[in-house]
Amino acid sequence: MTDTAASPTYVVRTLGCQMNVHDSERMAGLLEDAGYSAAHEGADEADIVVINTCAVRENAASRLYGNLGLLAAKKKSNPAMQIAVGGCLAQKDRGTIVEKAPWVDVVFGTHNIDVLPVLLERARHNAEAQVEIEETLKTFPSTLPSRRDQIASGWVSISVGCNNTCTFCIVPSLRGKERDRRPGQILAEVQALVSQGAVEVTLLGQNVNSYGVEFGDRGAFAKLLRACGEIEGLERVRFTSPHPAAFTDDVIEAMAETPNVMPSLHMPLQSGSDAVLRAMRRSYRSAKFLGILDKVRAAMPDAAITTDIIVGFPGETEEDFQETMRVVDASRFSSAFTFQYSPRPGTPSYEMPEVPKEILQDRFDRLLELQERISLEENQRQVGRTVELMVLDHGGRKDSDSDRLSGRAPDNRLVHFTVPAEVEGRPADVPRPGDMVTVDVTYAAPHHLVADSAIGGGTYAVRRTRAGEAWEHGSSDDHSHGGDSCGTGAPAPAGPVSLGLPTIRVGRP
Repeated sequence: MTDTAASPTYVVRTLGCQMNVHDSERMAGLLEDAGYSAAHEGADEADIVVINTCAVRENAASRLYGNLGLLAAKKKSNPAMQIAVGGCLAQKDRGTIVEKAPWVDVVFGTHNIDVLPVLLERARHNAEAQVEIEETLKTFPSTLPSRRDQIASGWVSISVGCNNTCTFCIVPSLRGKERDRRPGQILAEVQALVSQGAVEVTLLGQNVNSYGVEFGDRGAFAKLLRACGEIEGLERVRFTSPHPAAFTDDVIEAMAETPNVMPSLHMPLQSGSDAVLRAMRRSYRSAKFLGILDKVRAAMPDAAITTDIIVGFPGETEEDFQETMRVVDASRFSSAFTFQYSPRPGTPSYEMPEVPKEILQDRFDRLLELQERISLEENQRQVGRTVELMVLDHGGRKDSDSDRLSGRAPDNRLVHFTVPAEVEGRPADVPRPGDMVTVDVTYAAPHHLVADSAIGGGTYAVRRTRAGEAWEHGSSDDHSHGGDSCGTGAPAPAGPVSLGLPTIRVGRP
């Protein structure tokens, strides 16, 4: 099939974490390999809609069925349209999805992403829904084709699954036990992404600190970070998420000594109370957590640290909550993802008595107020600093009334910056997504910074990158895709990545 206009189109909607985003890129890559093309007009016009679900929060099912309810009318007016549901909630709920939403054509789980095109074809041929869930991983997702949603940045999975037994978490039962990729496969994929124009990669794992245990090397993650530092053209390396219980000094040393590993760290606290951490089966205590932060900041004074916190875990007392407030105040997180405890069927904590809703809400509000104040204070410390930003792939205009674009600082803070009309009497260079821009921070808010220094003659310099060139080339080739897909509207790379190596394709499907 060579006529793009005649190709069936798809859209992938992602609900959930970075791992889901990574999986969605694989789903898109599989569909494009099978001859589909991304829908430019989103789900309103797509022939296939894939919803990649999350099951971590209580509202996950509401989000899924809300999406499916909106699609029911479209399916009624266009019976040939196909709807597929994958991801963690599909792994958990299985056949009940088709029972509740009989207009769904395909349900597949976290362990068999690779069968999506086959299930779609089988559902068409048999004219009935196909539900296929595997209990163990059959094909490592990172060996599948990928259609990345950004040019400058890429996700690289180093492991899947989790060996921890946190009482609130359903992930191990849905993703399975941890499986580690070999370092050579990971580095080959990183190199392939760089060859396509990426200048930043984020290494993904449910617990990156335990990487290497499966093949007998407890220092493997620190070694992997250092190896990424040897890849020419790779400017920024990030990772998520580490577990405090397994966080070791060699990782801190590798972060501090590897120039392209960024001074940013997302490490979930979950609670500052030792009693609650014990009930959560989090095998560390608040003193260990704070000790890790001290070591990180001693090695990287400008590191920005973010976290996850659960408020109202069953049995949490006011004294427990005050311990969380104490640790948050001491930690000086640049930002925190705060959640009200969400009971998940199938987890040990589901049977525990819940904290009354009004008490939970009050604690959540107090914690949010404290963290907002800390975030603002920490961001205000950035005012006056000169930072190099990577311009976001989507162009990132802050609002329609300004000429600001958006970028990420090395510590991952979001910065909206002004592009001046001219610099030293000449028209200013306008950066492309993926280019690097050096600016002075002039204003701070709790969740972003502003750099308007260029207006008053402050620092403004653009460093053009291979990522910007790849974006520009992709734009000229009209490879962009619609806003309802897994992407942000950035041009797609020229081809998928499989087994860490680019594959050869002839034109579009």
